[in-house]
Amino acid sequence: MTADWLEILRTAVAQRGQKPVAAELGYSRTTISLVLAGKYAGKTDAVATKVLAVLATVTCPFNGQEMTMADCRAFSSSRAPTHHPLKLTHWRTCRKCKNCSKGE
Repeated sequence: MTADWLEILRTAVAQRGQKPVAAELGYSRTTISLVLAGKYAGKTDAVATKVLAVLATVTCPFNGQEMTMADCRAFSSSRAPTHHPLKLTHWRTCRKCKNCSKGE
């Protein structure tokens, strides 16, 4: 698990506050406060995974836009959009990206 998740969490909290970030992640404000203070009694693996999935962003190689890892993974694991040539080109590019989950 990458250590960058804690910095991502700190940045999000600094920009938006603990309560909104905690709600977005599905954790209490207290849990986020304890994690940030290094005083969380449990393992932080689940929090780290959630932070990376919900708050971490990547740049899409097709359109250059920032998107969350959750959105990236959802698009990359979706079925091929054969109804629209541009969306199909995007999907094919997505399937070659290092962030692609390919339905995993």
